Amino acid sequence: MGIYIDRGNLDFTEARNSEYVDKSGLISVVNKTLFTRQKFSCVTRCRRFGKSMAAQMLCAYYDRTCNSRQLFEDLEIAKDDTFERHLNKYPVIYLDMTDFITRYRGDEDIVRHIDQEVRAEIQRAYPDIPTEENDDLMALLQRIVLTTQQPFFFIVDEWDAICREFPAGSKGMDSYVNWLRRMFKSTSGNTVFAGVYMTGILPIKKYKTESALNNFQEYSMVSPRQMAGFFGFTKEEVRMLAEKYGMDFSELEKWYDGYQIGGLTSIFNPNSVMQAIYSDYCESYWGKTGATDAVAHYIRMNYEGLKDDIISMLAGARCKVDPKGFKNDLSLILNRDDVLTVLIHLGYLSYDRTKSECYIPNLEVAGEMEEAIKTNNWKNVVDAVRQSEELLQATLDGDAEAVARGVEAAHDDNTSILSYNNENSLACVLSIAYYYARNNYVMHRELASGKGFADIVLIPRKNVDSPAIVLELKVNKDADAAIDQIHRKQYPAKVAEYADRLILVGINYDRETKQHTCRIEKV
Repeated sequence: MGIYIDRGNLDFTEARNSEYVDKSGLISVVNKTLFTRQKFSCVTRCRRFGKSMAAQMLCAYYDRTCNSRQLFEDLEIAKDDTFERHLNKYPVIYLDMTDFITRYRGDEDIVRHIDQEVRAEIQRAYPDIPTEENDDLMALLQRIVLTTQQPFFFIVDEWDAICREFPAGSKGMDSYVNWLRRMFKSTSGNTVFAGVYMTGILPIKKYKTESALNNFQEYSMVSPRQMAGFFGFTKEEVRMLAEKYGMDFSELEKWYDGYQIGGLTSIFNPNSVMQAIYSDYCESYWGKTGATDAVAHYIRMNYEGLKDDIISMLAGARCKVDPKGFKNDLSLILNRDDVLTVLIHLGYLSYDRTKSECYIPNLEVAGEMEEAIKTNNWKNVVDAVRQSEELLQATLDGDAEAVARGVEAAHDDNTSILSYNNENSLACVLSIAYYYARNNYVMHRELASGKGFADIVLIPRKNVDSPAIVLELKVNKDADAAIDQIHRKQYPAKVAEYADRLILVGINYDRETKQHTCRIEKV
């Protein structure tokens, strides 16, 4: 068993010995690309979304030096008509680029080390293949395939680790891109490899307007195509795990759901779900990936009102984003869209491709955004988040004056979101004011068709013994008019079951005096 070639199936065996959610359908998709023009695949997802486990699964399936039938015979792939055709049929080369970064951090000759180390091990695996002094890795592989007539399956895990280490234009970056081109874009790659599979966080780097490896089929957080369901857990998979381990599904959903990847609108962070199951407790496991400082750095740039976008998304809103211009290089962040696109690839935002919108997916990520904001000393936002806990308690206590003061404070601190007297701005501010309520409530924000008001409905989460709350905002009228408006509209159907445990909150904003008044009615 080698380090880079003939690794066998031990890694995937450990995965199968643990709690394993079947993602073997990925193999069928990759099998269909083998020996075609589409055989070069690059799958990019944020940290802890199962990229490495998928790469280990492919290694176990294709590796010629082991018998992996027992590992797969009870999985989805065993039913596929390509299963037998490619099972344990290829010499597999497996490179984990994070390992090289750990050993050669800052060394701009890192690519030379990679080429030499991998070449030396492959030479030991093929001692009868003649070599020449000037052979690089690709030349050696060409000789081997020419002699054996057996092409390789090549896996590169975390392909972009080197890109994240070296800035654009550096010797390390340029030599790495040239090495990738030599390996996978040359005409030799068409005969040397049965297939190539790369994983990473960022899509393949662009130079000017062209991808460095434009022969690759890319499957990203922005454009996942048919790879959407193989990374992250679906709602059905998490529901099954919750039932098996006696976990509260609604809590798992609140904390870890919310990613929209391709046509799938409810994808959970798989690592966080498993950590919660093993710990028997839901909390943020995202911060343990160590990326919060990077997020703070990006949002600190505050391009084109980025601060207001982050505030709006914390309040439950969505923001327009155009990810097409991003160069897939963390050292080339040039505008607001670039920052938001990076946060999508890092998993701090979810992306709705049909609407070109991004948003904060769940409570876990919202907490990490809060930490990033604290790091950036956005004091008004930090204060608003803290004060929102007091505002919710005042609402539950029926303290109308305290609610009016709390909403007014949030309004004064955050009116740059749109404009002070804009109804959409007022509704967004109200969402920020009640931000803390998201811990125990599902917030439904609905802008009405008429002018001067916006509704927010707070529905208690499962197992939360609290009343539902309906908030109505009026402008230049009075708080009684807001309450009357709720009665005239009748209660939304979604709160009908809380008819005996319901709080109605009417808030009026006077444009002239910039004062807020409130009336609370408990049903």
